[in-house]
Amino acid sequence: MKPYERFDAWRACHRLVLAVYQATRDYPDHERYGLVAQTRRAAASAPLNMAEGSARRGRREFRRFLDIANASLSEVAYALHLAKDLGYLTDPQSNELFALREDASRLTWKLYESMGREFKPSKAG
Repeated sequence: MKPYERFDAWRACHRLVLAVYQATRDYPDHERYGLVAQTRRAAASAPLNMAEGSARRGRREFRRFLDIANASLSEVAYALHLAKDLGYLTDPQSNELFALREDASRLTWKLYESMGREFKPSKAG
């Protein structure tokens, strides 16, 4: 197991990427280099940044990459919203994708917050 694979946030982001790739297969051909590419790139950016950040030295560096992952997940949210409004996603598809994105975002945010906590030695008393 790679170090980043131990994080629930990474696994949630990976599930989202797989679902995004599956859903965007059905987008119109004229969106191949537009919305398909952008949505896939944004979705893949989150777990890619987690993988890269987990290989860096220190919590501060990792936290910076988690911040980028969170921003990418926000980009995915809008791309999915746009695709739904354009009629590229059915209601069940969009509901599943929005739920996966929300889960990935929540877990990534929790991981981000946990990386910001200081380790304080306990006071013997």
